[in-house]
Amino acid sequence: MSSWIAGMNDPSITTALSLLHSHPAQDWNVGSLAQRLGVSRSAFAQRFKELVGEGPMHYLARIRMQHAAREIQGGCASLTEIATALGYQSEAAFSRAFSQHMGMSPGRFRHRQAIATPH
Repeated sequence: MSSWIAGMNDPSITTALSLLHSHPAQDWNVGSLAQRLGVSRSAFAQRFKELVGEGPMHYLARIRMQHAAREIQGGCASLTEIATALGYQSEAAFSRAFSQHMGMSPGRFRHRQAIATPH
């Protein structure tokens, strides 16, 4: 089974994972990552998917949504602040991405968290 752990055995993929995790808000794309690593775009995309089990942009979206979920659960930041901090150009774009990955809107997620969290 592929996972980010398997990617840690490949120096280029390790570097890519490190970049994505340390700078999730950056406007990454497959080409910019490959260029940063000094490898071809197609070889990088194929190797990343082979080792990690998903494409680099899907992986980035997933880690962004994990960050977003933690921020929403914390309850201090507005959705606009969270969207901006994660590199989205608008709250609407963030909301679409969040809904796609989490199966509900960020507002609904926040409401469910508020109900589930004892005060």
